[in-house]
Formats: sequence, structure tokens, C-alpha cells
Amino acid sequence: MALKIVQQIATHSKAKSHYIAAVFVALSCLFWSFDAANAASRVKDIAEFEGIRDNILVGYGLVVGLNGTGDSLPNSPFTEQSLTSMLERLGVNTSDETLKTKNVAAVVVTATLPPFQRQGTKIDIVVSSLGDATNLMGGTLVVTPLMAADGEVYAVAQGTLTVAGFAAGGAAESITRGVPTTARVVNGAIVERELGFDLAALTSLRISLRNPDLTTSRRIAAAINKYIGTTVAEPSDPSTVILNLDGSQRENMVELLADIEQLQVNPDQIARVVIDEQSGIIVIGSEVRVDTVAIAQGNLTVRITETPQVSQPAPFSENGETVVVPRTNIEVDDDSDKKLTILKEGVRLQDLVDGLNALGIGPRDMISILQAIKAAGALQADIELM
Repeated sequence: MALKIVQQIATHSKAKSHYIAAVFVALSCLFWSFDAANAASRVKDIAEFEGIRDNILVGYGLVVGLNGTGDSLPNSPFTEQSLTSMLERLGVNTSDETLKTKNVAAVVVTATLPPFQRQGTKIDIVVSSLGDATNLMGGTLVVTPLMAADGEVYAVAQGTLTVAGFAAGGAAESITRGVPTTARVVNGAIVERELGFDLAALTSLRISLRNPDLTTSRRIAAAINKYIGTTVAEPSDPSTVILNLDGSQRENMVELLADIEQLQVNPDQIARVVIDEQSGIIVIGSEVRVDTVAIAQGNLTVRITETPQVSQPAPFSENGETVVVPRTNIEVDDDSDKKLTILKEGVRLQDLVDGLNALGIGPRDMISILQAIKAAGALQADIELM
């Protein structure tokens, strides 16, 4: 579109003097709209709708069929009790017997129940060893009920385990790769109960922001009201936007929410610097600003090297003896090649990084410098230590 405008202006001889100006105006508008579109995010990427959420399931079960890598029953009494209870339910009486099997392992089964999952559909499960089993490869999970936080059973799991890691060894050496005591079963659980949630019957719906912010919640409400054409959304707090719906707007709730989650919003965020001192990782937000400050960084290093030498008397000497003469070499490095760098007021993230890199500063020293700038009141951002 911008190129067509430029070509039309160029065809008129009287407008030749405005040709260059039109080029800059058209291209600047084109690039501005491109940057604005890239900066915006969809509502579905920064917020969640009430009721459309995952639910966590957990269960306790037994894995059988292991090749001698299961729990040792004397060290895992809960495994023996579970095995005995399962056999009794199957009609096998083991009350007077001592079990010595190594092919069974007690496990915890976890799963995520997606929203609106219907009865009879299948979901993936993760199986993790609870006792002293060394490897779950080749095992089969027997029927295990999976419960939610309300104590109700929502799915039943069973299936052959798939282990990503492995363990092998001999008398003198062993090797383990990955975690062989954790396994996964694709489509290993069948949903037996549905979560009761009637989306179409809601008269109001809450939209929860993943990163709470007052400005972002207001922008989301403004975008929704502009799309619908009336005031139906209003922010109630930094993390919630309430969507009030009347009868006409609830006729097709799925279509309405699908349109809302595709709306483009520019999310705002607090200027923040996140520091992980253990690993030396530094993440600096784009909104971080620095007032005018001078930075110098240097360390005093003293190196002392001992190179003793052997001193011997002249040949055929009667009074001389062989001795060790100490030789000490001392070097002092005060980092005199490091210069003082001045960061001007209101510098951007790129300017801050360039200025610190100009000093030859590594991540460890950069953490101390950022904390010192914050202590001096020149860093307009929050520092969060992980």
C-alpha cells in the first residue's frame, strides 16, 4: 500500500518536490504498524478464562513385571502391604506366606485432566517410583484410580510403561542415563467422570491475567469493549477482568470467547532485573532504565611464585656446602587497563548491556554491579533474586 502511494505521487510533476517526504511518511507508517503488531499479544497468550483450566490427578499403584529391579520388600513395607491387599482382592490368600519378590514396585501416578474432557477419553500419565526400585523398564501398571483434590476418582490408569532412561552395570562399573525410575504411559488413563461446569449458563465470566498488571488489565477490558461495541468488560484488580454478559451475548459463548481470545493487546510489565546468583544468569527487562552513573570495575590480584634454586660450592672446595636458595617472584595486577564508563540518564537495555560489556565484565561481576547501581538509587527497576 505504501509503495502504491509513492508511485502515484511520483507520476504528478507538480508533486515531485514532495516525493521524498512521502516516501519517509509512508514507510515510517508501514514500519510503525509492523512493530506495533509484533509488540502486541493475543488475549489467550496472556490471560485465562474462568473454568477453562487443567485439573491435577494423583493416585497410588503397583508396577509388576520388573526384571528383578523392583522394591525390596523388607525395605519397602508399603509395597508388601499393597501387594498383599491386591492379591487378596483377586482371591489369593497370602496371610501366612512371606513374600520375597523383586518384580514389584510401588509408584505414584500423576496426570493432568484437561478442561471439558469427556467420559471415555484417554489422557497421558506419569509413573514415579516410591520405594527403592532401581528401574521401571518393562513394567506394567495395574489398575490405579486417579483422584482430584476433592477426593473423587476422575480417571483409572493402567498400561505398559515407557522409560526414557536406562541403567546397566557389572561388578566393577555401572552407568545410568536419564531417570529409569520415572516412566510415562501415553493414553494410559481413561476418564471416568466429567467435571461439572456449564460455560453457556454463566452471566459473568472472569478473565485472569497470567502476569497481574493494572495497565494490562485495563487494556484488555478496553479491547473487549471496543470489539463488542458496548461496555461489558471492566478490570476489577490487576489480575482480573470481569466480563458481564446478557442473554443475547450468551447465545454462542464458544464463538464469543474464541473472538475475544484473538484480540491483540500490548501487555505492560514492571521494570525488573532477575538474578540467579547460583548459576550467574541475569535477565533484564526491556523497561529497565538507568540514571546517570559512572561505573568502574577492577580487582587487585597478587601472584606470588616460588622458584627455589640449588646452589653448589665450587669444585674441590673444602668449606662449601650445597644449599637451596629461595627465589620469589611477586606480580601485582590492579586492572589498570579497565576504564571508567559513564552511563547517561535514561539509557535503554541495549545501552546498559553495551556499557557493562565495554568494561569486560562477566556475569558474576555484573550481578554485583547491578546491585550496587540499585543501592545508589540509579537503577529504576526491581531486582529479584532467585
